[in-house]
Amino acid sequence: MVTRGRGLRRLRRRCEAVVRDLPFPSPFDVRALCAAVAERRGKPIQLVGLATGSEVLGMWVATDVADLIFYEQVTTRPHQDHIILHELSHLLCDHYPVIAMDVSALTPNLDPEMVRRVLARTTYQEAEEQEAELLASLIQNRAHQLSLAHQDGETVLDERLDAAFVNPWTPRRG
Repeated sequence: MVTRGRGLRRLRRRCEAVVRDLPFPSPFDVRALCAAVAERRGKPIQLVGLATGSEVLGMWVATDVADLIFYEQVTTRPHQDHIILHELSHLLCDHYPVIAMDVSALTPNLDPEMVRRVLARTTYQEAEEQEAELLASLIQNRAHQLSLAHQDGETVLDERLDAAFVNPWTPRRG
């Protein structure tokens, strides 16, 4: 079911609270964020690239000993990062599977008895999909804001003020 109106506002507030509580690495890197979340949870997160070109772009598999996040490897790095953040968002929101599927073809070395939860995504119709997609986008947005605010030890606001008020023929400070 697609969330709208007040439900969407509640969803956004919930996702914003999760973002505020995340241990953002500096400089931001999706893989470093996964490592920080894993450390905080006390359970490793393993990122596994899939070179399948299949309809499954990403998948989160929770086991007793580790969380596995599978992502499409045959795509751009920004797209990989978004897929990883989407699956990490499912983990952060503690979502449960909406469909049962056999992951043995993707994970031949993984004991099927160890798999407790599997989330595979192909559409964005369910509420959990909306939440994961929104959270992934909010994480990327916050990471972008943080990287802009800490460029070269000088804030972007300082740079913009300099550009707006400094005479172009006057030597710049620094």
